[in-house]
Amino acid sequence: MTLIFELAIILLASKIAGDISVKLGQPSVLGKLLIGIILGPAVLGLVSETATLEELSQIGVILLMFIAGIETDLDEFKRSGKASTLVGVHGIIVPLALGYLGGLMMKMTTMEALFLGLLLSATSVSISVQALKELNKMQSKEGTTILGAAVIDDVLVIIALAFLMSLAGGEANLSMIILKKVLFFGGAILVAWKVVPWILQKFAPLKVSESLISAALIICFLYAYVAELTGVATIIGAYIAGAAISLTTYKQEIFEKVETISYSIFVPVFFTSIGVKASFDGVSQNLGLIFVLSILAILTKLIGAAIGARIARFSWNSSLAIGAAMVSRGEVALIIASIGLETKLITEELFSILVIVVLVTTIVTPPMMKFFFKQDKRNKEMKSI
Repeated sequence: MTLIFELAIILLASKIAGDISVKLGQPSVLGKLLIGIILGPAVLGLVSETATLEELSQIGVILLMFIAGIETDLDEFKRSGKASTLVGVHGIIVPLALGYLGGLMMKMTTMEALFLGLLLSATSVSISVQALKELNKMQSKEGTTILGAAVIDDVLVIIALAFLMSLAGGEANLSMIILKKVLFFGGAILVAWKVVPWILQKFAPLKVSESLISAALIICFLYAYVAELTGVATIIGAYIAGAAISLTTYKQEIFEKVETISYSIFVPVFFTSIGVKASFDGVSQNLGLIFVLSILAILTKLIGAAIGARIARFSWNSSLAIGAAMVSRGEVALIIASIGLETKLITEELFSILVIVVLVTTIVTPPMMKFFFKQDKRNKEMKSI
């Protein structure tokens, strides 16, 4: 019964907090993130971090990225391939280099400093997707560039992590890691082209309720599961599944019903659970380090990705908006941090600090995106006068 009560609290609080956030001129996702901190053990203790809540949260982020895939304009996605590559690569190089230097200044070993730089290179656009939706930028050139860059970032960072683990004496087999990813993306594209439309056609006429939506969710979850098996983030698998469905005639019906299911329960749980995970134990002793690492994490990703976007001929404000969307490290950085803790590349104290830094990057992303996109819109309006 505790879970049922917690779900009721989460849904009520997240909707009210989201509404207040919008009224204050910020994306609703910011309110949902902050209310999670208030509801969680760090403040009120009304909601606790449990395995079941984590699973519901995972479904939420998978469905969020699935919806983003369905909304993707694949023609625009193809056109933005060069821009996505530039944003993704520059968004890794700058945090990796400066994170490494920061680690050396913290008296870390070369391997530990490289790991810190790699962790700061990660990105997770699940939060950015919601902000893009609210800003009506999902199908814009900027939106497709951000989503493409996130895929590139994920693949490159995981390959680099495997390489680093092998150097550190772990069991990571770099050639096998790369092979798995090649097989996943090759297979995912083939299945999207030949199998997904066939499955939907077979399920659509079945004499059971919502068979088409069930088929879409089966495709989504299988893609996410196989992605995780091959070392690719589940959210990338879910996104590709959505993109596959966007090419079918069932796109609109699936989008509307999956969006209703997702935003009714799973997505609010995901946003709120991020805040619930926040723990401020020992923060007072490490405030300086948390501040420095947070600034480093925000500026390196913002500047690196913005440089890539600028090279791809975006305006400065659009470039900074794209950079802001890449700032959130989310669950990808937390997974990397957990690996670092297990392999003794970071201490338990630094792990706790990095969790807070990841939370900070997640909270600042939506308002930063809104600010830069607003500035870009204002500049375009001024030029048209």
